[in-house]
Amino acid sequence: MKAHFLIRHDQAPKAFEIREVEKPIFQTDEVQIKVEGFGLNFADVMAMKGLYRDCPPLPTIIGYDVVGRIEAKGINVTNVAVGDRVTALTRFGGYAEYAVTKSAAVAKISEDLELGKALALSTQYCTAYYCTEEMTRLHEGDKVLVHAAAGGVGTALVQLAKWRKCEIYGTASSHKLDYLQTQGVHHPIDYRNEDFFEVIQRNIGDAGLDVIFDPIGGPYLKKGMKLLGSGGRMISFGASELTNANNLFSKMKFLWSFGIYHPVFFISHSKSLIGVNMLRIADNRPKVFQRVLEKVVELAEQGILNPTVGKVFEFEELPQAIEYLASRQSIGKVIVKVE
Repeated sequence: MKAHFLIRHDQAPKAFEIREVEKPIFQTDEVQIKVEGFGLNFADVMAMKGLYRDCPPLPTIIGYDVVGRIEAKGINVTNVAVGDRVTALTRFGGYAEYAVTKSAAVAKISEDLELGKALALSTQYCTAYYCTEEMTRLHEGDKVLVHAAAGGVGTALVQLAKWRKCEIYGTASSHKLDYLQTQGVHHPIDYRNEDFFEVIQRNIGDAGLDVIFDPIGGPYLKKGMKLLGSGGRMISFGASELTNANNLFSKMKFLWSFGIYHPVFFISHSKSLIGVNMLRIADNRPKVFQRVLEKVVELAEQGILNPTVGKVFEFEELPQAIEYLASRQSIGKVIVKVE
């Protein structure tokens, strides 16, 4: 099979190389998938830059989500059958013509579910659902802030908050604000030309936000903690701002910019800081991840969740796809077709 290998930490055209390798071997609780297409996530950009600690040693095949058909399965797999079309979370290995993953990370999908929409479900929509439905609970009228609201996870968070009838604030660059409005964001904020802290504080005063979803980290989290009202929850699921740190000093400065918090702070202010890493959930709580994935697929099949496909690339165009995602110009899910 053909696969894209990450061979060095560099710009995309030099970082990746197509190689011909054997199909991956599956275990008794795993499935082998003939890949129809795979998705890109911002963690891939961080892995390319050497900033993602979970990335395996190079050279390696990265990639978290695939859609395809079950080619073969282990003897202990009962939730899917050979020939089923599925969406799946891969523990790396997704940038290839064949992928292997645990059966708990796979869900059957309909034949007519669009490739790009299906690819958004296993990583981005599962992350969003886990954040909104498992780590906290959204209620009608809650004031919610979604950072990077035009991205894949951001779009999913907005749709879930809209489903729960929340009042939604969302940050994005200026050319994405119209998109946020079409998705149901009540208060789009141009984060490059406006200070989200000042805009929100001006709107809500001392009442504070109920929930913030933050994939950026650093000063965004620190400012966000000040915007939370009593009972407020900060859901932190990324640190994309780290990609702007290009030396040890700037990395340390970024880590310091999160702020320092003591348990007494959370108790006295009745606020919460909750960290989410979906790879850890998939690895250590497979039944939880399977429950989340199956629910996300169900909501997508019902039309309640409707992923946006930002751009589609061909297999040989992976470097361009990574560069496009890294440029922060993308909206929704960026995908690569294999077949």
